[in-house]
Amino acid sequence: MNPEQRAHSILEGLDGEQREVALAVGGPVRVLAGAGTGKTRAITHRIAYSVVIGASEAERTLALTFTNRAAGEMRHRLLGLGVRGAQVRTFHAAALRQLRFFWPQLSRTAFPELMSSKASIVARSLAHCKVDSDKALVRDVSGDIEWCKSNMMDSALIHKAKRDFAIDVATLAKVMDSYETLKKDRNLLDFDDILMLMSAAIRTRPDIQSAVHSAYRWFTVDEFQDVNPLQKSVLDLWIGERDDICVVGDPSQTIYSFTGASSKYLTDFVKTYPNSTLVDLVRCYRCSPEIVAMANAVIHADSRSKPLTLRSQQASGPAPKITAYADDNDEAEKVSAEIKKLISAGTLASEIAVLFRINAQSAEFETALSSLDIPLVLRGTERFFQRPEVKSAVTLLRGDAKNTGLVHTNLAEHVRDVLSSTGWSPQTPRGAGAVREKWESLLALMTMAEEVDPGTSLTDFIADLDARAFVEHAPTADAVTLASIHSAKGLEWPVVFLVGCSEGLLPFSYADSQDGEDEERRLAYVGVSRAARVLEVSWAKSRAPGGKSSRTLSRFFTRLPQELVSATADSGLSMSGSVVRGGSQVKHPRKRTGPKPCRVCGKGLVTPSERTIGRCQSCPGEPNEIIFENLKAWRKDRSAEKSVPAYIVFTDATLTAMAEIGPSDLDELAAIPGVGPAKLTEFGAELLEIIKTQD
Repeated sequence: MNPEQRAHSILEGLDGEQREVALAVGGPVRVLAGAGTGKTRAITHRIAYSVVIGASEAERTLALTFTNRAAGEMRHRLLGLGVRGAQVRTFHAAALRQLRFFWPQLSRTAFPELMSSKASIVARSLAHCKVDSDKALVRDVSGDIEWCKSNMMDSALIHKAKRDFAIDVATLAKVMDSYETLKKDRNLLDFDDILMLMSAAIRTRPDIQSAVHSAYRWFTVDEFQDVNPLQKSVLDLWIGERDDICVVGDPSQTIYSFTGASSKYLTDFVKTYPNSTLVDLVRCYRCSPEIVAMANAVIHADSRSKPLTLRSQQASGPAPKITAYADDNDEAEKVSAEIKKLISAGTLASEIAVLFRINAQSAEFETALSSLDIPLVLRGTERFFQRPEVKSAVTLLRGDAKNTGLVHTNLAEHVRDVLSSTGWSPQTPRGAGAVREKWESLLALMTMAEEVDPGTSLTDFIADLDARAFVEHAPTADAVTLASIHSAKGLEWPVVFLVGCSEGLLPFSYADSQDGEDEERRLAYVGVSRAARVLEVSWAKSRAPGGKSSRTLSRFFTRLPQELVSATADSGLSMSGSVVRGGSQVKHPRKRTGPKPCRVCGKGLVTPSERTIGRCQSCPGEPNEIIFENLKAWRKDRSAEKSVPAYIVFTDATLTAMAEIGPSDLDELAAIPGVGPAKLTEFGAELLEIIKTQD
């Protein structure tokens, strides 16, 4: 195939806008590419077309990405197009390769050792500055140091930063100075140093600058909305006075501002290069028209920005659903039941994802999916019981059980006391770093203690925790993905459950500024646009079973026109008591609810187990002991049969409620907290038979 034929074949199959990108082989090019619009296809075909027609040289081409996975994908596509020799690397990998090459000209010492993590040196620096710390604080301070370096701020400038640091600014400045000293003494480099040193080398050494400019002539930058100031400064030095650069990105997918990333370099590109070729990619090849309409509605509600309007190129599919559930457990159980139905109907588990705002939300879904024998894999975080703070807390509880006896008057209070001894408190920490994640994980552990009978022994509770950990299946190739929205960026699934979409979670509670809310809206947009065919958005009215229904649907979904979604009457498509119907508002009185009353004394029920049983712990109950024991024996058989802990079948509190209430039909059985639709279908007839036999 001659060059002309190759060039023609490279352009084949591109849509109009993608073709426009490929043909723009000279000068600066900015591509705004919406979710699922084929940006990687457009820029790889542009590089290949430019090389084939002789407008550029593969060996002097540098394409920059933000992940090794993305770099690998681009290299694979370029090879498929017959292009060899082009450099496709992350910013850090490209700078490291150059720095190693030029090091003999910069120093007579051996090349420093590259640190895989800042943690150990940061921990030593904190100790040197007499700051008490744990792994979570070390992670947060490491993030603060990385943010400062990414924004080119040293210890003398950080007081000007508009950021809530993990420790006070004065102490952080001392820690940063200690950190740099320790690195220098040990001849170490962190990843930010690579960019900083390469930047300094190009600025101060004309010979190195000339060599770099000779080696690289044509530049492409993917995900340009995620560039931080340090990366942008290095890129500018690589380019010099030339303008052969193509950048591609989407301001609506800027979700890493907390790391220093800024979309202003993408949106202001034309100010830097007034003669730029500008192309917008808006044809979405991933999502159905219904999902695209919802994504557009979510992102366009922010009137301050001018986001792209996507146009789906896929066939019509089902309308996205918005569903409200009673509580977090109810949401996890019913979403898992829906997933079970999809898999039974032929959908592969690997085609399904459950996305959430924070990692701590995975705990309920890990348990609920495992109880239905659904394989799962977590992306971007450890399984709940493998998280360091959870393992440490369980170890403390295990030791406490050995030292203080087996039975305690109130399990939840005892667990709270043990967790408090580690520094945990019910007060929510500010920010979104590792300290907050640790707190959320321990809160989830605390919630588990609140959901069992208060008279449960600590030893039995630990046995339950061990059993929960045991049923967490190992990742398999065909498994449902659990991931935070941040971890899901750049990925897609045919079916997505976007869960926990309530105020305080999405947007997250700490996002109390306009910039913070804007970033959370972009997160919602990214979450929605991960789905190709089926999207279910859900939220829970309360945290625990029987709790006060104080939550509301996320503001990012309340104003959606009802014609865009399939929603139940209580889905939350409202604002201040107004239900949106095609843009008009119909007023409804707000229904006030309080705690569920005790069926004996009428007082509000406080703990989850009280709400399950339906009475105060101190009020007399009249459970049928024979029914209760038979139910426990039945549960033991079922748990052994399914190879799951007994509590996953039913908790003691739920069995107690069955034995006291004595339901006579499926409707009465379904009204008992803890008996969801899936369990009602699977066990309902058996349970009613046990209860009926002993009447």
